[in-house]
Amino acid sequence: MEEKVITCRNLTKQFGNFYAVNNISFDVYRGEIFGFLGANGAGKTTAMRILCGLSFPSSGEASVAGFDVYRQQELIKQHIGYMSQKFSLYENLTVLENIEFFGGAYGISRKEINKRSEELVRKLGLQREAKKLVGELPLGWKQKLAFSVAIFHQPKIVFLDEPTGGVDPVTRRQFWDMIYEAAAAGITIFVTTHYMDEAEYCNRVTIMVDGKIEALDSPANLKKQFAANTVEDVFYKLARGAKRENSG
Repeated sequence: MEEKVITCRNLTKQFGNFYAVNNISFDVYRGEIFGFLGANGAGKTTAMRILCGLSFPSSGEASVAGFDVYRQQELIKQHIGYMSQKFSLYENLTVLENIEFFGGAYGISRKEINKRSEELVRKLGLQREAKKLVGELPLGWKQKLAFSVAIFHQPKIVFLDEPTGGVDPVTRRQFWDMIYEAAAAGITIFVTTHYMDEAEYCNRVTIMVDGKIEALDSPANLKKQFAANTVEDVFYKLARGAKRENSG
């Protein structure tokens, strides 16, 4: 039986009379690449914040890496990785200093950090850049490094919030090769993206509209179900019915 690493049952987040997340239920499995799609205002960012232990739900149940979102938020944070388009690395620290900082923050021993740092720098081909400030690196290299740092402590799950925004197509493809490699090693990938072609790379995709899950299946099954040629076509068929445009 497949191991569930995220479970959600009737998860809801309410602000006054506004339901940012409205009664959503789903499971995510070990080693799965799970796409979480929705237009601005659909509720995906709010849901992700709850799953990352950064916000409490109003009602419903959810667990992440076996930990409860109400009672064990700090344990959730220790057992996940997180990377966003906007902030993941300190630009005024060098490549090595970033790796060492995040390794230490996750409680990895100095000896282990040194060993893994060498392996990571070599794997990314950053030997010459190891002592350069991250701010001096091209965006594509920053994103690859940020992803590597997000899984440096070998978490069960890594949350990627629009990780390839602004990155050129070749680098995006290389980034997804890294995602496949991590998933093959058993790390679950929970990813939001605005690039609909990337949704095709996921094992399963969920599409949120107005705080609710309107579709959840493999890309192939979604295209069949909605008589569409691409996941992008499915997305626009569903998103056209959205009533709100608030961020979140």
